[in-house]
Amino acid sequence: MTDDEIMAMEAFIVRAKAATYAGGGPQLLPYRLGSHDLQFAEGDWAYHDSYFGGADFLGQEVVYHRDAPVWGMNYYGRLLLPDQIGASEIGRMIKRSLTLMYAEGRFLGGFEHVEGDLRYTDENEGDVRAFLGVERIFLSGELAYRLHYHGGSIR
Repeated sequence: MTDDEIMAMEAFIVRAKAATYAGGGPQLLPYRLGSHDLQFAEGDWAYHDSYFGGADFLGQEVVYHRDAPVWGMNYYGRLLLPDQIGASEIGRMIKRSLTLMYAEGRFLGGFEHVEGDLRYTDENEGDVRAFLGVERIFLSGELAYRLHYHGGSIR
């Protein structure tokens, strides 16, 4: 992909992420047994997010350009203090935090968002071509949730 195509892909990924999980987009019928599937399409681009689980979950995102896979990301998240905070509260904090990050026109790079006694952080290295990172939520300073992710271009 050219640099212009990479920039177009990254902008599309931000729009797709904002419109699906973070934006409460509609879920599709599951493609695999027990999966939750979200999809967004625009012009020559299509995005698919498929994950399993709830409080502890595993997923994969794939971007297609003209029906060919060109980018992907895998992730695993886990609730670490289930006796102190529920998955729905963590999920709401993730959605609010991601919505703010996507509003900045990005999904990578250091980010922090604080609401009350919850603090969301996202740290990663690399760029859209190849990256790895970790998303965390702290409850009153104690690690309550962690998600590891990695991905990049597919050729």
